[in-house]
Amino acid sequence: MRMLLYYIRPYTLKMLGGMFIKFVGAIMDLLIPWFLAYIIDNIIPLRSVPQIFLWGGVMLFCAVMAWTTNIAANRIAGWVSKSVVGNMRHDLFHKISDLSCAQIDGFSIPSLISRVTSDSYNIHSMIGMLQRMGIRAPILLLGGVAVTLTLEPALAMVLIAMMPPLAVIIVCVSRKGIPLYASLQKGIDRMVQVVRENIIGIRVIKALSKTDYEKGRFEGINTEVVRREKKAGLTMAVTNPSMNLFLNLGLTLVILVGAFRVDAGVSQAGKIIAFMSYFTIILNALMAINRIFVMCSKGIASANRIAEVLNTRPDLRVIPEDTAEEDPPHVSFDKVCFSYTGTERTLTDISFSLKKGETLGIIGATGAGKTAVINLLMRLYEADSGEIRIDGRKVSAIPPEELHTKFGIVFQHDVIFADTVAENISFGRDIPLERLEEAARDAQALEFIDALPGRFDYELAIKGSNLSGGQKQRLLIARALAGDPEILVLDDSSSALDYKTDAKLRQALREKYAGTTTIIIAQRISSILHADHILVLEDGREIGYGTHEQLMEECESYREISQSQMGGGDIG
Repeated sequence: MRMLLYYIRPYTLKMLGGMFIKFVGAIMDLLIPWFLAYIIDNIIPLRSVPQIFLWGGVMLFCAVMAWTTNIAANRIAGWVSKSVVGNMRHDLFHKISDLSCAQIDGFSIPSLISRVTSDSYNIHSMIGMLQRMGIRAPILLLGGVAVTLTLEPALAMVLIAMMPPLAVIIVCVSRKGIPLYASLQKGIDRMVQVVRENIIGIRVIKALSKTDYEKGRFEGINTEVVRREKKAGLTMAVTNPSMNLFLNLGLTLVILVGAFRVDAGVSQAGKIIAFMSYFTIILNALMAINRIFVMCSKGIASANRIAEVLNTRPDLRVIPEDTAEEDPPHVSFDKVCFSYTGTERTLTDISFSLKKGETLGIIGATGAGKTAVINLLMRLYEADSGEIRIDGRKVSAIPPEELHTKFGIVFQHDVIFADTVAENISFGRDIPLERLEEAARDAQALEFIDALPGRFDYELAIKGSNLSGGQKQRLLIARALAGDPEILVLDDSSSALDYKTDAKLRQALREKYAGTTTIIIAQRISSILHADHILVLEDGREIGYGTHEQLMEECESYREISQSQMGGGDIG
């Protein structure tokens, strides 16, 4: 709740103004039955038509005021709830952007998506309803009880007797409802994950004729979400029939007692009619309070989930260091160990160093830990032990905004956005068109870009689905080169390129980016054949390190890969 109060605080005056307007509107609603009783009991017996029109006009004025104030207050409530949730969603998105990869893995991407979307919507609905009904419903309830006490104290006691059991039901159900809605949101997280996986892998699913299987998988999680939603809904639904039962029972008693009192001449018909109107107002107010409790149960559960993200402290803090090496290597790993899960090691005792402008090739089987090396170098994850340095500085001592600008990188599963070719290469860095063309030429992408309608203004589909695999990889390489990076990382970024294009790319890198330290992760030995250093990994351990010629003599695994791919020969 503290998190909600933080975002609501700037709009306190606006909310108080809207609530005051709601208060005025509620008072107007409460006055109408009282005026009706007065007209029936005091004005009609006088048979004064002007008096009837006068008091009828007063009732009309109250009705118009209630209608006008409710509209004005609802507009204010909508504006406040929109602004509060807009700011919250903005901060949540920025917080998610600042989380480390390990923290994102902990929350899971589907969970973060549902927190930004459905959870923030629940809070929007809760804040809006609290402003629209949070003042009006209690005022109508308490005001209705107070007015009925002045009209007919004996009948009002019947109404008051119904309140304690209703309050107990509302409190008990609400306490049980909040955990149920929290469980429901977790189920929605899982459903979002399944839908996301299906959308991303739709081509594979169709190609392997697994549509029915995926439908069954979705049906399973959808059924579970429906079950949780049904359980939460049925639990919260107890309040409505309970209120109706008690209040209608009370209304029946009021009519019976009122009839006897009118017959005995101790009460008036107008008061009984007004009392029944107030009873209806009180009933509607209690129903509104019940809806508030249901919405608050959802909203509080969602607020707790959002607060969990917003209150997460960064686990990759910048740790300043005083010492600095003289003439250090550009990039160095020293006995680095790392585990994604905290149990099974992904990397063990990895060491190497690169001078500025040198190239490191990393090769190994799937799951050997090749990508983990890059993740640690960019400090997307924190190493468990060992030291990683760039220009003699530990990566933990370099601010993220400074560290990441040193890199131009193509990840193994990189993303192309639904935007122009130019924007996908520039990526918001305001790079001139001339430099974009130069980077595209070096990445061997300019030829196919020139053939596109509009060239660099050509609109790409999401994930680059209107490009071939090789075209996407060359475009991504152009993005990495466009910023003239100190360190270029190519993570399996030439797997879709033919040997001729791959050779041209490597030649362009050698000739035009000789001062750039390059790290190439590859499955093909031809891509790293001429690297200054080659690191061979197996199960997260270094089993070979040296040049191609040295590894051919000393590393059996490397030699087997070379012979299987190149027949033992060299491919330039």
